[in-house]
This record gives sequence, C-alpha cells and structure tokens, in this order.
Amino acid sequence: MTKTAKTPDGKVPASIAGRTAVIAGNGLLPVAVAESLRKQGDNPLIVAIRGEAEPILYEGEHAEISIVELGGLVRILKAEGISNVVLAGGIRHRPEFRAALRPGNGNLVALYRFLRAFRLGDDGLLRAVIATIESYGFRVLGAHEIVPDILAPPPGTVTRKRADKESIADMRAAREAATTIGALDIGQAAIAVGRRVVALEGVEGTDAMLQRVAELRLAKRINRKGGVLVKCAKPQQEVRADLPAIGISTVENAYRAGLKGIAIEAGRTLILGFDETVRAADAAGLFIETFEQREPDES
Repeated sequence: MTKTAKTPDGKVPASIAGRTAVIAGNGLLPVAVAESLRKQGDNPLIVAIRGEAEPILYEGEHAEISIVELGGLVRILKAEGISNVVLAGGIRHRPEFRAALRPGNGNLVALYRFLRAFRLGDDGLLRAVIATIESYGFRVLGAHEIVPDILAPPPGTVTRKRADKESIADMRAAREAATTIGALDIGQAAIAVGRRVVALEGVEGTDAMLQRVAELRLAKRINRKGGVLVKCAKPQQEVRADLPAIGISTVENAYRAGLKGIAIEAGRTLILGFDETVRAADAAGLFIETFEQREPDES
C-alpha cells in the first residue's frame, strides 16, 4: 500500500509504503493515527506503552512494552514486518535509569545513547529515541504525515469569534515567552493577561498550567479578565514527535481559566478532533487563531 501526506512545511514527502507501527503513549493522538491508517487500508500494529496508552488501543492487534524496553520493541517490530514507526501520544512518567539497564532492553551502544539523552530535555530525548529506532532500519514518521488534516490551518481565525485588540497584544506577549522557553527546551506554551505573561508551561503540561491560572484568578492574583493561551513548536522542534497540540480539554480549561482565546502556530500545531474542538470554542465564546511563527503578526 502507498499513500502520501503533507508535512509541516507544506511539502509532500516521498510515498509511504509498508506496514506501520504506532508506538502509543497517552492521549487521543495515537487513536487518531491508528484510525486513519485503517481507513487508508493499512493494518497498523499498536505498540502500547504500559501505563500510558488509552484502553481502546488494546482492542485491535497490539503489543505492550514499558518505555525502556528498547530491545523488546526492536524484536516486535522485526517480527511483525514493520517498515514505518510513528511515535504518538504523551508520556506522563519519565523512565528511571535502573529500569533501562535490565537485561533485554537493548544493546550497549543503543542503551548508552538512550541513557545519555535522559540528561537532556524532552526534545533531546526524542531525537535520541528516533535516531536509535532508525539505526535498526525503520523509518520514523510524524503523526501529521499519516493524518495531515490534524495540522492547524494557515494563519487566520477558525472560530466565529475573533481576537480583539487587547487579545492581539496578549498573543504577542505570550508568543515571545513561548518561543523563549521553547528554545530552552522547557515547554511549548505561555499565557499572557493584560500584556503580561502570567504562566509558562513546564513539565506538568498545558492543562495543568491552565488550572494554575484558574486558581490564580480565584485567589485574585490576576486582577484583569481575559488573556490568551499561545502554543507553538520549539525553534529546534523535532517535528516527527511531540508537536504541540490542543483539543476539547484545552478549550474547556481555557474557559475555566477565564481566557478570551487560544492562538496556535499554523502548520506546526495539532488540533485533535478539529470539528469538535471548534464547536466547543464557539459554545464557550472563545476564539482560536492560527499564526505564522516566522512572520510575526503586526496587525
């Protein structure tokens, strides 16, 4: 089977041929990737990360491994005739060194590369994981190459409500902050209220950051109403894994945090459940704007 898809830079990659495995962490992205592959006629193998993957992913053909079972993963991929690998979904718990050193978790060269990467941020770790998988002859694809319609559309407004002048100023402040922490491999999102950055995303994730802002409002630490959540890819982002994403939960938590809207990077951010997410934003009276990171909005 052969299929094509667009990449974050708008280009069409070489044909994707062969069976695909989805290494599934938590969240809905692995589910969307698996469903898209099946609709395209593929028979994907789901490799569920123990304690992370959604229960629905266990209903089809699957295997289960811990996050550090590199040797087991390679054996599974080879036994199932896998050509392509997609890393999809989040990981709540960072693995421990001792677990990675157990017998069967990979050869010493791969383990050395993997363990060195543990000292790096998320982007460095993902790059090391991808390099290790590719060293065994597998091709690593981004989720957006399988499901291109989950990428945020070109710059514009996707909801009924548009950003007002005050929100545009908040967007600029939050974009600058999100880009800065992204360059430091800390996070991919920031929130600004009244042109002042009030929250930065860390390892806890976007939803936890939004909850923190809601608590700050209740405590009257943030006096102004409104504000904007901005999410964008890190300047050095490995686009085949961990692209920033929003979904219905993001909209719901942004509403609870009292924000006016959400701004995301066009073509390098995922919208999970696009129609449902837009409907939820419309119902909540929030805007969702997309922007081009390389050309700051001066409007």
